[in-house]
Amino acid sequence: MIRMVGTKAMVVGSVMVLLSLGAFSSSAVADMNPHVTEAIAHAEGAAKHGGEGHADALVTHAEEALTHAQAAQKDVQNPHLDEGVSELEAAIEHGKQGHADVGTKHANNAVMHMKEVH
Repeated sequence: MIRMVGTKAMVVGSVMVLLSLGAFSSSAVADMNPHVTEAIAHAEGAAKHGGEGHADALVTHAEEALTHAQAAQKDVQNPHLDEGVSELEAAIEHGKQGHADVGTKHANNAVMHMKEVH
C-alpha cells in the first residue's frame, strides 16, 4: 500500500472526487429517472398489443408511454428521448387510424431509442 502525505494526497483525493462526480452525468441521471423506465415499459406494451393487431390497446399504452417520456424530458436532455417521443406520437396517430402494424413499428422504434437513454 502506498502512503501519500500532504499535497499529493489532496490532489489525488480531489481527482478521485471529480472522477466519481463524472459518473453522475446526464446519462447516469437518465438511468435513475423512473419516467424513462415507465415509458419503456408502456412502449413495449404498445408494441406487444399492436403486434397482436390490437390498435386500441396500442394507443392506450403508447399514450401512457408518451406521458412518461414527456415528463422525463423535463429532467433529461437526450436526443434519443426526443426521438422516442416522436415515435410514440406516430404510433398513437397510426393506432387511432386502426393501423396496428405501422403503429407497432413506431412503438418498437420508440423502445429502441428510449433504451439508449436508459
